[in-house]
Amino acid sequence: MTPDALKARLARFRAAAADYDTATVRAAWDDLVAPDAVLHLCHPFGDLTGAAFVDTCFAPLAAAMPDLERRDMILLAGTTPEGQDWVAAMGCYMGTFLAPFLGIPPTGHLAHMRYHEFFRLEDGRVTGMQAIWDIPELMMQARAWPMAPQLGAFLATPAPASGDGLTATGDGQAALDHVIGMLTALCRYPGNPDPAVMELDRFWHPRFNWYGPAGIGTGRGIAGFRHWHQIPFLRGMPDRKLDALGDLMSHWIAQGAYVAETGWPNMRLTLTGDGWMGIPPVGREVLLRSLDFWRLENGLIRENWVLVDLLDLYAQLGVDVLGRMREFNKARATGPITLPDPLAP
Repeated sequence: MTPDALKARLARFRAAAADYDTATVRAAWDDLVAPDAVLHLCHPFGDLTGAAFVDTCFAPLAAAMPDLERRDMILLAGTTPEGQDWVAAMGCYMGTFLAPFLGIPPTGHLAHMRYHEFFRLEDGRVTGMQAIWDIPELMMQARAWPMAPQLGAFLATPAPASGDGLTATGDGQAALDHVIGMLTALCRYPGNPDPAVMELDRFWHPRFNWYGPAGIGTGRGIAGFRHWHQIPFLRGMPDRKLDALGDLMSHWIAQGAYVAETGWPNMRLTLTGDGWMGIPPVGREVLLRSLDFWRLENGLIRENWVLVDLLDLYAQLGVDVLGRMREFNKARATGPITLPDPLAP
């Protein structure tokens, strides 16, 4: 299928979720997904089959945010080098947070939760999905994040500065080659202990934004990227291996200046050094799921949206973040919030 045809297959589902109603979304999803589709979802949802996505994930979120809406900011489609058709979406779920979600206490205010969702299509039906919802982002807005503070900035992740995230077209091979070249250069370190071998200036725009997941945060430019993410990351897991250079499997698509990658998992690392994100150097290997988008400008990476399934990382180490959050909330009111109608008599 062409990229336009692939995107068109998701149009009904995206429109239904944009002005959310569970019955309408369920009908659109049932029309889109194959009954035996395998859905790989972030912790704590796990792996689901077919239509279970709506009842397991969407319905509880809509119960927590009765005015839920989906805001897509990037939509890409294409065929991977292996011949698979994929559609990749980045955006935010938004709504008034009035009831608990996964035990996260409501705030009574507008809340946002970024998503990266990748859909594999065969014969016009979704047969596979890999998706991360940034659940820690909701926990932080509720002031219920129970782990170490993040180093980077916390913000509602913006859409592409170029304003064309939903209309990207054209051959993306040059952009894909650039991103693969960047990852190749990154992996020269620390085998070569000189950080200059990563050639960051060659690949990244001097004013680039790196939008990491809640728990890591956002960095600006090479200094922000290195201080708030890369240096702590490599210090804690210097043996990291990426799929582009190893035996882990990712799926790559590109359109115009945009590149998207999904892998389940696509990084293998060992927690050593002085640990990472407050996690001690336990010496255990972990596998990371990272779903990424890049936008190039004048031949350099200007924006990079990254989601990592951090709750799954903690779970691999035996840490139940949601359970720890519930311990913090024992002395806190966590029930639904009712906002009175200011116009009511």
